[in-house]
Amino acid sequence: MFHALATSVRRDILRRTIEREHSVSTLASEYEMSFAAVQKHVAVLEAANLIIKRAEGRERLVRANPEMIARARALLARYEELWRSRIARLDDLLAEAPGGRHRTTDTEQNEQGN
Repeated sequence: MFHALATSVRRDILRRTIEREHSVSTLASEYEMSFAAVQKHVAVLEAANLIIKRAEGRERLVRANPEMIARARALLARYEELWRSRIARLDDLLAEAPGGRHRTTDTEQNEQGN
């Protein structure tokens, strides 16, 4: 899933398809790349189940998959919580260290004349 979101073009395609359904050709018209290149980006998003593609006549329409986006959001929220707690613990450990949070470096000591 995160590989699929690794490029700005794919993130933009996903953003646009969250707002409303688009044909692949409409999506392609917005980028300075070939239609085939946009189709490949759409295929990566589809393989990650982030978008759903359907046929309507000769057109291929794509829309975001809200279920998968919700799952990605929940996963990212858990990671954010994990890292925030680890950073808070690191802050606590640094505050408990002798001399508190600020440790004078050798360069700072030389500049201060110590």
